[in-house]
Amino acid sequence: MGTTLQVTFDCDDPHAMARFWASAIGYQNSAEATVDVDGGRQFAEVSACRDPEGKGPRLYFQKVPREKLRRTGWHLDLHVGADRCEVEAARLESQGARKLWFSDDRGGACWTMADIEGNEFCVD
Repeated sequence: MGTTLQVTFDCDDPHAMARFWASAIGYQNSAEATVDVDGGRQFAEVSACRDPEGKGPRLYFQKVPREKLRRTGWHLDLHVGADRCEVEAARLESQGARKLWFSDDRGGACWTMADIEGNEFCVD
């Protein structure tokens, strides 16, 4: 049996980040007990979202003091296909993401974007 993977993000607002990323990649928020957030019970300082089909890794978001927040050497790539790149980037922008720059020098079209807390990700 292989190792299961959970991707953990240090952030300022775990619930907003879980909501954003669940919407961005078609995941579902995972209700975790203690406070009511978006109609579910969740811990006050952590949140998560999961693949509804159980194939992808769980994304876990934990609140850390602002002074601990820093950029990492990795980011997520959302592979949506050349025909959906612009539409998906616009949809994510409408949810609070920001377009940073566009490139097509490595093959296909790619938007480098920032999520609601400034973490970079790519849509290609």
